[in-house]
Amino acid sequence: MSRHAAVIVGAGPTGMMLAGELALADVDVVIVERRLSPEIIGSRAGGLHARTLEILDQRGIAERFVSQGQKHNAVHFHVPLDISDVPSRHNYVLGLWQKHIERIMAGWIDELKVPIYHGREVVGFSQDDSGIDVELSDGETLRSHYLVGCDGGRSAVRKAAAIDFPGWDPTTSWLIAEADMSDEPEWGMRHDAAGLHGIGKLEDGRVRIVLTESQLNSAPDPTLDDLRQALIAVYGTDYGIHTPTWISRFTDMTRQAAAYRDRRVLLAGDAAHVHPPVGGQGLNIGVQDAVNLGWKLAQVIKQTSPATLLDTYHAERHPVAARALRNTMAQIALRRTDDRAKALTDCVSELLRMHEPRRRLAAEMAGLDIHYDFGSAGTERHPLLGRRMPDLDLATADGPRRLFTLLHEARPVLLNLGEPGGFDIAPWADRVQMFDASYGGAWELPVVGTIPAPTAVLIRPDGHVAWVANPNRSGLDDALIRWFGAPA
Repeated sequence: MSRHAAVIVGAGPTGMMLAGELALADVDVVIVERRLSPEIIGSRAGGLHARTLEILDQRGIAERFVSQGQKHNAVHFHVPLDISDVPSRHNYVLGLWQKHIERIMAGWIDELKVPIYHGREVVGFSQDDSGIDVELSDGETLRSHYLVGCDGGRSAVRKAAAIDFPGWDPTTSWLIAEADMSDEPEWGMRHDAAGLHGIGKLEDGRVRIVLTESQLNSAPDPTLDDLRQALIAVYGTDYGIHTPTWISRFTDMTRQAAAYRDRRVLLAGDAAHVHPPVGGQGLNIGVQDAVNLGWKLAQVIKQTSPATLLDTYHAERHPVAARALRNTMAQIALRRTDDRAKALTDCVSELLRMHEPRRRLAAEMAGLDIHYDFGSAGTERHPLLGRRMPDLDLATADGPRRLFTLLHEARPVLLNLGEPGGFDIAPWADRVQMFDASYGGAWELPVVGTIPAPTAVLIRPDGHVAWVANPNRSGLDDALIRWFGAPA
């Protein structure tokens, strides 16, 4: 029996991001992946949003992705929403296919020496008070403290844990494929009574097709003949399509796990929430799930924090995905083609041309307006509490530093912006970094706008603010204990 501190099921972006977070915390983690090799068939999801890029920047790896992608200044909710005025260094969407995102992320976790068991599946597990036994398809059993299902919408981990997955059944289906065509197709988007369709050229010269099917079809394995018939129904020809590398079907099924944790089993990414891919939120929310969970799970495994800290993962991330479920359902409703739906889309389009609705919804889609409710007495009125910390240009005794560079090691930070040496956190010195710095610029948050400049902030490893100094500086010890454990 092989032993590890944590077992992650699924080597997609969520699973790899979580593995990286645990490895940075010196936790022995392994990934189990049913695919035989790291390569994925098809280009899959198409981009990274602003908050995800900020998270990657917090770990010092954002440029690896940015250097290989294409920047776009708009997110999409029914219509393009400009985000170039959002106060973030990454006020854009990075166009980058999932196959490249996974390749780059795999290189990062390889540097962190995270092992991946390819070609194996989880076939069962059993929990007890001290750990969990994970049974693999090759007959091996892994013993671990925790098991995390990052294994997609049909998650075997979620099903084996008997975690309920309530939501809404599909009403519409789409075919998506990558193939060659003998004839020149009609490039771009087309809108008809069935819905939106599109044909575009990939970087290797092949063709990417997305077709709305005239009738709902939930069968999981579409064929080349299905694709031909759907093309003929929309365009009157199949353009001589041949040699597909990938054909898939997706629907607007929308579901969310009732619980993100069952004792020693946790869920993240599509295993915890599925929705139609409009707006490109799914991959991004999954990566953000991983960064919220990673440091908490590491502290619990190391016994610096009680297991109850893991309950904050569900409390904070479940509402974020629930909001994404709501806005993707709204986008699907806006794509309907009857006259009443068209009247609604016209009204929504008019509203989104206004500054305030546009900036609010753009920040939501980009993940920049997330606000965790910590319910902390005394500091709850400061708008920074529970929000992501902006990437300030700090002046320090060692020269200028960007704030995000302080988070590269995935450790919490107490940032003192007042008199140097004003705080004593010696009991937490092995867990929390302290920096004295100054910042003279304006403090601005997405949607919220300009905020009062704090004199000190406690920043969690995920970049969210856990405490803001008040006039009498009270509450810091309570925040340190709550989030990073009692002193030894």
